[in-house]
Amino acid sequence: MNNTMKKAIYGGLLVIVIAACWALWQYFQVQPLAAGFASGNGRIEAVEVDISTKIAGRVDTILAKEGDLVQTEQVVAKINTDQLRAQLIGAEANVASAESQVASALAAIEQAKAELVLAEQELYRAQELIKNNHISKETYDTRVSQVAVAKAALVAAKAGLVYRERMVDAVRASTTEIQTQIDDCVLKSPVIGRVIYRLAEPGEVLGSGGKVLTVVNLADVYMEVFLPSAQANNIAIGAEARIKLDILDFAIPASVSFVSPESQFTPKQVETLSEREKLMFRVKVRIPQDLVKSHIDDVKTGVRGVAYIRLTTKSGENPAPWPDFLQKLPPEAEPVSVNNN
Repeated sequence: MNNTMKKAIYGGLLVIVIAACWALWQYFQVQPLAAGFASGNGRIEAVEVDISTKIAGRVDTILAKEGDLVQTEQVVAKINTDQLRAQLIGAEANVASAESQVASALAAIEQAKAELVLAEQELYRAQELIKNNHISKETYDTRVSQVAVAKAALVAAKAGLVYRERMVDAVRASTTEIQTQIDDCVLKSPVIGRVIYRLAEPGEVLGSGGKVLTVVNLADVYMEVFLPSAQANNIAIGAEARIKLDILDFAIPASVSFVSPESQFTPKQVETLSEREKLMFRVKVRIPQDLVKSHIDDVKTGVRGVAYIRLTTKSGENPAPWPDFLQKLPPEAEPVSVNNN
């Protein structure tokens, strides 16, 4: 093989390598957008929720492992309640005792009423007898005093009933408080999500607020991007968006749920136009919850990609169609707008 042929082969190989590198570089670049769209790099994120103990106690059981998918209100852990149940038995005994005192107070009222009736009857007879001087003035005064004493006794008996009824309310409230603490020892997931950290094990003693599990909330999956002020000013809450992840060959429909009212990167002194153009605003693009649930086993946070957002058009203008590389959506997906953060 002569030198001329070798040079031709090497030159051809070099051209192929350069063309392949150029095609690969183009593949990983953000596709150019037509007017009316904005884009920004970001990653899939979701809110992390800590499942913690409300009261101090010993961990009894943990029913979830790292990586498990948990549903809303699913029991994921339990704290030992032996001491609280003993306190509950004592509180219930106090309720029974207080209720018996209420019954005693009711009986005292009935007795006071009977004594008042008798005292009033004797006073009535004394009034008839004193008219004819059949009894002394002293005896009559005694009958009047007995009526006053009986009335006071009835008032005291009724006050005693109110006091004992409030005592019943107090001990019942104590019972309810203990029962609430027992209920709080059953830890439930507040969201649908995946366990990413198991922070305690059975037998450990945790203080109030001790963390047991950390769950990533898959009901709120989003991507945050930073856009310049000129674009952020033309983004409305609920605006249509699409997310293109590096690992997927289709776009994910989404919508804008938050636009920061304050810039994130602000020079100390904004004096020139070039400096003002550096102002960046945080924009949150949220994926519809129904779409997340239909692919919940495949949802992974931290995956990188690009969010594309449709900007607000002037009145009377038709919105530009999405670029070809964003036309392909998941089979069951339909663009949905949301207005909550």
